[in-house]
Amino acid sequence: MSRIVRIGAGQGFWGDWIEAPVHQVRGGPIDYLMMDYLAEVTMSIMQKQKSRDPSAGYARDFVPAMERILPDLAEKGIRVTSNAGGVNPKACAEAVLDAARRLGLNGKIRVGLVTGDDILDRLDDLLARGHELRDLDTGRPLTNVRPLVRSANAYLGMAPVVQALEGGANIVMTGRVTDTGLTLGPLAHEFGWSLEDWDRIAAGTVAGHIIECGAQSSGGNLLKEWRRVRGLERVGFPIVEAAEDGSFVVTKHAGTGGVVNVASVTEQLVYEMGDPRSYITPDGVADFTTIHLHQLGKDRVEVSGVKGGPRTGMLKVSIAYFYGYKAVGTLVYAWPDAYAKAKEADRVLRARLKDLGLEFEQILTEFVGLDAAHGRLAGKPDPDAPEIQLRVGVRAREKSPVERFTREIAPLVLTGPPSVTGFAGGRPAVEEIIAYWPALIDRREIEPHVRVELLAA
Repeated sequence: MSRIVRIGAGQGFWGDWIEAPVHQVRGGPIDYLMMDYLAEVTMSIMQKQKSRDPSAGYARDFVPAMERILPDLAEKGIRVTSNAGGVNPKACAEAVLDAARRLGLNGKIRVGLVTGDDILDRLDDLLARGHELRDLDTGRPLTNVRPLVRSANAYLGMAPVVQALEGGANIVMTGRVTDTGLTLGPLAHEFGWSLEDWDRIAAGTVAGHIIECGAQSSGGNLLKEWRRVRGLERVGFPIVEAAEDGSFVVTKHAGTGGVVNVASVTEQLVYEMGDPRSYITPDGVADFTTIHLHQLGKDRVEVSGVKGGPRTGMLKVSIAYFYGYKAVGTLVYAWPDAYAKAKEADRVLRARLKDLGLEFEQILTEFVGLDAAHGRLAGKPDPDAPEIQLRVGVRAREKSPVERFTREIAPLVLTGPPSVTGFAGGRPAVEEIIAYWPALIDRREIEPHVRVELLAA
């Protein structure tokens, strides 16, 4: 029988179910625990935190999660890959090492630190040397918003993860490494795959894509036959059982809730996918049209036949910049005539804002319970709707009109239509808007750095 490497998903985003990594480590055999935390907007949030506190800038809930399972990891030899480091992977790595010391695991934990993705401090030099970092959606050069940029991170692939594992790291801590690279790296390391074995690289990429969002491929958020999914209160996060030839099985620990079937895996496969023939990562290009799925048995889906192509000469850069301000206020109107009351309240609010001479880039009104999720697909509103939530949001480049808007919501309780309920918490908060700027950069400009630290004996 060919050798199998098992990689379990432990987190699918920053804020995911904190019990998942514990269940993965203690619920059955795995060789690796993959913990994915980052989304595009996450980096800007972390950069803002770091600007206020130099020791911040990473997913802080990663450390207590590790503290709970570090003894299990050491005892069972399970290794961890994670991009929880955000914009401060060094601080995150040090926090994990401190936790290991408190647990008396001296000499048993090695943390591999991967840096080099953060190019915020290099932007001016790059622009001066002709790297325009144009917005992939609009074509505008980054110089248009350069003073407003909050974070800039190139997407690294699996190569530095492989290097850290080869250096003996038990835990690989990274910044903006691709979600798929956290799974592909262990597979390439364990099987000794060439970095140019495009079919196997594509297969490992697909494996990483299937488990990168945690339980979304094992029954959570499932559209097809969701009523038949049982045990979501203790849902089993997905596990990849991979073979050297690149084929693998998606499964979960026995006795856990959720489901792994062709439908659940398919729904995750098409998540965040553009051209299915060209799923581009820093490591290579996967052709999703070549994927074959086969239900082997209960909660076991075989994935095979994946074909791939060479990596491109460019890396994606995720840039976040300050755009302006927003605020959202809500009021709930009760039966009878709930929708009519909410509509009249919206008219009154807009008229008052106009009388004040306030200018907004956008005012958006939603009638939750009628049109917020699907628009006016249901036809005429139900006159007997028991309740409607009026939700109004405004956006502006300047802060002052947004602040004034927040003062105009509460007065509607006594100066507008009757039957308001569900209003609490004071005025709506004014929030900064962080906009996304995707760009490309020559991969030769990005040099990852890897360092492995041994917990002192």
